[in-house]
Amino acid sequence: TVRSDHSDIISKCKSNDRKAQNELFERFAPIMLSICKRYLPDHFRAEDALIKGFKKVFDHIKSYAGDGSFEGWIKRIMVNECLMIIRKDKKHKNIIPLESRSFGQVAVALNDNLEYEDILKLLDQLPQGYRTIFNLYAIEGYKHREIADLLGISINTSKSQLILARKKLKAMIKKKDNCKWTA
Repeated sequence: TVRSDHSDIISKCKSNDRKAQNELFERFAPIMLSICKRYLPDHFRAEDALIKGFKKVFDHIKSYAGDGSFEGWIKRIMVNECLMIIRKDKKHKNIIPLESRSFGQVAVALNDNLEYEDILKLLDQLPQGYRTIFNLYAIEGYKHREIADLLGISINTSKSQLILARKKLKAMIKKKDNCKWTA
């Protein structure tokens, strides 16, 4: 359900109230920008996704029926906008089909010394394909079938890229532990 402090602003936005649209943008832009940056580490590209995403929010806000989280509704639009930008760049073609290889499950155990910003920096270092799938699966909670459909790849490619992303993150964390943090 919609929180009461959001229902009034949503109603006004549905009537194209510019002041309410600005208030909604101000309220949700910081968290949505951080989501966009997880997919698009380049600040300008992330801002571009944010602006395009909010345009879609305002264009389609009348279709929001009040079921479920409004923030979740906006978040889904932002994630989809980021994925569209990635597809346009065709950088997700860096995803290497590895169905023929066998990799054990690599768990990334984040130690207590890693801060949120450190984790984001590590994620930024992943190749675009790894980062996209890791974000969708581990952070956004998508299933491999959904990821495969969103990105136009096989389920096995999604699974293998997640395994490789975790493996690479684990190696980066281990390197950081040896250089900077204590285990």
